[in-house]
Amino acid sequence: MTLPGRPITALLVAPNRELADQFAHSLAKSKNAFQIILDLKTYPNQQTLEMRLRQMRPDVLLLDLMSSLEAACDLIRFAVSQKIPLHVVGLHLQNDSEAILRSLRVGASEFLHAPFDAPVQQDAMIRIQKLVQPENAADREMGKVVAFSSTKPGSGASTLAAQTAFALSRTTGKRVLLADFDLMGGTIGFYLKLEQTHSLVDVLEQVDKLDPSQWASMMVNSAGIDVLPAPEMPYQDPVDPNRLHDVLQYARFLYDWVVVDLPSVFHRVSLLTVSQSDKAFLVSTSELASLHLARRAVKLLNHLGFDSTRFQMIINRLDKRDGLNGSDLTKLFDCPIDISLPNDYFSLHRVVTLGEALDGDTELGKAIEGLATKLSGTVTAPPVKARGQFVARPIFSHSS
Repeated sequence: MTLPGRPITALLVAPNRELADQFAHSLAKSKNAFQIILDLKTYPNQQTLEMRLRQMRPDVLLLDLMSSLEAACDLIRFAVSQKIPLHVVGLHLQNDSEAILRSLRVGASEFLHAPFDAPVQQDAMIRIQKLVQPENAADREMGKVVAFSSTKPGSGASTLAAQTAFALSRTTGKRVLLADFDLMGGTIGFYLKLEQTHSLVDVLEQVDKLDPSQWASMMVNSAGIDVLPAPEMPYQDPVDPNRLHDVLQYARFLYDWVVVDLPSVFHRVSLLTVSQSDKAFLVSTSELASLHLARRAVKLLNHLGFDSTRFQMIINRLDKRDGLNGSDLTKLFDCPIDISLPNDYFSLHRVVTLGEALDGDTELGKAIEGLATKLSGTVTAPPVKARGQFVARPIFSHSS
């Protein structure tokens, strides 16, 4: 696996197969070629195109302008109207002035024509690379890793991880990966009603030879984010720390945000992942056993040398009748606890039942979007609090 200088990933739409064959032939000779991750042989309808773009997340849409300029221009208009980082490149067998002008007017970034290996085409490739990769790959800003781990199973960490990933996608418009690292009992695939053919285990096994197209084929799309599920059957073999590191690094390279759902913080995989995360959240409930384990978890992380700014506690299902408040809990754990989320049981029950993203207009949805906004740094807002006090009464399902 090599990160620097990755090829530009592309979705090719080319009903004219002579055009597609000539373009593919030229790519075979180029060291800086597009990486074709999907080849559509007919013009798709808008719904299909949107689904493919959100699922594959290509850098570039390569579009045949020759078969039907009208249909191609309609697809260009639609593609550039979507909130997806994408550049459209028109393809033609001839230097057709009408096709050039019309495609550029409706939003195309470039126009390439046969022979595709001519020097002028190489100049165009350089311009496209600058649009897609404005910085040198070695200097490219890597994505952020945010980890969620429970101190006791059933605390709601998986639900929070999933909904934070959806919120980051909505609020930032960036590429987001939701990864389930619970190899023994991951629930993200079940929770989101995913039909998966690959899992984290496949990625771990092949990480040393992955390219963007192989990676994309292992992901499952859900509401605009990529999801890397845990295996359907429990996986008990030890995980190589170097391979786990490589998976996280590769994910950082491909995505702006990598949200990781972890097993209990005391698991080895969780500690390895937290050590490589930009921010980690420990999710607990207000029951005595969970609070006891949460305190042990904080002590463990401090003992391992984690700065208290690297992780944060979230207390779930905190009720005023428990006799605890934010100040009490801060003293108990000797670390800041400044995230509270409202009780919105019915909204949460609905999305858990349907396996979908929480509506941003709901009370809980707004609170989680506030967390996502704070993570992304777009607004420096104070933590969201329910009715002016620290309350986190049961906001998540009883499943982790």
